Amino acid sequence: MEIKANYKSIYDIIKQDIQKEVFPNGSMLPTEQSLADKYSVSRPTIAKVYNQLQHEGYLVKKKGLGTIVTYKANNKIYTFGLLLPGAGESEIFAIINDQFQKKSEEGEFNCLWEGATASDADIRRNRIETCCDNYIKNNVDGIFFAPLERVPRANEINIEICKKITDANIPLVLIDRDIIKAPERSEYDVVGIDNFNAGSIMGQHMIDAGCEKIIFFYRPDSAWSVDMRISGVRNVVLENNLIFDNSNIYCGDPSNIEFVKKIKFVKGKTGIVCANDSTAAVLMSTLDAIGVKISSDILICGYDNMKYSTHLKCSLTSFEQPCVDITSVSIDLMMRRLKDRKAIPIMANLPGLIIPRESSVFI
Repeated sequence: MEIKANYKSIYDIIKQDIQKEVFPNGSMLPTEQSLADKYSVSRPTIAKVYNQLQHEGYLVKKKGLGTIVTYKANNKIYTFGLLLPGAGESEIFAIINDQFQKKSEEGEFNCLWEGATASDADIRRNRIETCCDNYIKNNVDGIFFAPLERVPRANEINIEICKKITDANIPLVLIDRDIIKAPERSEYDVVGIDNFNAGSIMGQHMIDAGCEKIIFFYRPDSAWSVDMRISGVRNVVLENNLIFDNSNIYCGDPSNIEFVKKIKFVKGKTGIVCANDSTAAVLMSTLDAIGVKISSDILICGYDNMKYSTHLKCSLTSFEQPCVDITSVSIDLMMRRLKDRKAIPIMANLPGLIIPRESSVFI
């Protein structure tokens, strides 16, 4: 007579499979529902098994990603290279870099970081290409790369860098965005925020604040992720039966007074969503110089929740990225890739959080 599976028997099977590396370190375990169907038990039974194994350090359950094996049958310490050129412009990459260093100090892996934090975009580009060549020469086990933006030929350079790494047979995880414009996808794992959702959230926030006209402002040569934010803003504006077309989108230098004067806004009814906080901060200064008052004439917001956001003349509403989670998921995907080079590439879109401040409240 066939013995019905129960919590204990399933627990023993899964634990043994992990120890024997049927499910190696970094791999994804089956979903709770699929295992429940396989063993003809309830999903809570499988959840109990996974929770116990997580408590014992065999696996970790990641919201939005799945259940990942953390058990190591050996003590190999990997060495990873960081290519984060944006650390010279946005604090989010500096935070992500710090998180990688912290994990490295905890002994999970060794981390190489040769630096690319210059404020000058061309210098960052040259440094990042040199760093990439050095990592390949040192035969690192994996590379984390945040693609370049706002430099000439950025998209071509990003593709060239990724090809170099791939040709060297080194696993690669992209941070913040893909190197190819949606809806196309590259062959690499990508970890960042859901930029379409982030655009929708900011657009709706402005509408809820009383804006009847929404404008999106960004700088030339911005990343593909900006296009997704624009799409998210457009979608939510149209859903609210308001107008959003090309005349609502401005691409230019926020410090250029003559260009900023061309922005067509309705006093007391317009909200400007900027591609990031640095763009918003400069634009706020320029608007102030031409006599446009934030919170009185227009509202404005940005992305990344930079430290200076609270110290501007009018504190800036911003969208905070989950930098700690981005780092953790990036590492998880790298470990998965090391165990299975042919694994299907994953795009992990993590949720962010809007931080409302004075700049998005009419007074």
